Amino acid sequence: MGTLAGKVAVVIGGHSGFGEAIVQRLHREGAQIAIAARRIDVVNAAASAVGGKGYQCDITNNDDIAALIQSVEKDFGKIDIAVNCAGYEQSTPIAELTPEKLVAMQAVQFTGAIFCMQHFGNSMAASGGGAFLSISSQTAHSPAVGLAAYGSSKAGVEYATKIAAVEYGPKGVRFNCVAAGLIETPMTSRVFKVDYVVQALTELTPVRHMGASEDIAKAAYFFCSDEARFITGQTLCVDGGASLHGLPTALHYADAARRMAEKPSDSK
Repeated sequence: MGTLAGKVAVVIGGHSGFGEAIVQRLHREGAQIAIAARRIDVVNAAASAVGGKGYQCDITNNDDIAALIQSVEKDFGKIDIAVNCAGYEQSTPIAELTPEKLVAMQAVQFTGAIFCMQHFGNSMAASGGGAFLSISSQTAHSPAVGLAAYGSSKAGVEYATKIAAVEYGPKGVRFNCVAAGLIETPMTSRVFKVDYVVQALTELTPVRHMGASEDIAKAAYFFCSDEARFITGQTLCVDGGASLHGLPTALHYADAARRMAEKPSDSK
């Protein structure tokens, strides 16, 4: 019997990356798992691996979110935990940002996230309480070129989390965020294929090593468990301290590449 035995957890985007690691951790702690995403085939496969159930849901569609809540309540009877991992990364300088790119980003990262808070918050408030967690990003704390749309949306979610915590606190629902540092996932794998990029990232991370999806899952479990029953409206940066220094710039990458090129090989 795990610490989450008897709890029902819904993880949006729980089929890969941070979401997959969070699903695995919540499952190990005994929670019943529901996984939602736009592609029903991938969520069904991920859910079956943990004895859960998959649901189709595009969070840019408010009706989809409402239907997800109704379906999970019908199948499981209630919702105790909800984690929103939905999102995608796109780097576009402000000078090149188009209305289409900005609206598309906000539809997933901000507007959809707010309506997830609303629908899950209302559901959990009606059944006695629960915990809602949003996955944010270091980019909400460390400005970098090209991340106005993405980072601003994440920062907005963190602020909305504070307001949701105030509004839903009396109803027994807690809202928190985990701001993840740059960690290798299917979405970011291309970054970690470049040695000098990893070198620069590591050098700007005080603990001097990169994190893993399991680090995000540990923080998510904490916020969703009774261990955090007196914590709401907070954002925890899980980034090895990287947000204290900021994200690498082109100069950091160039310097790391130069030093790696000049470093003698082991064979010499």
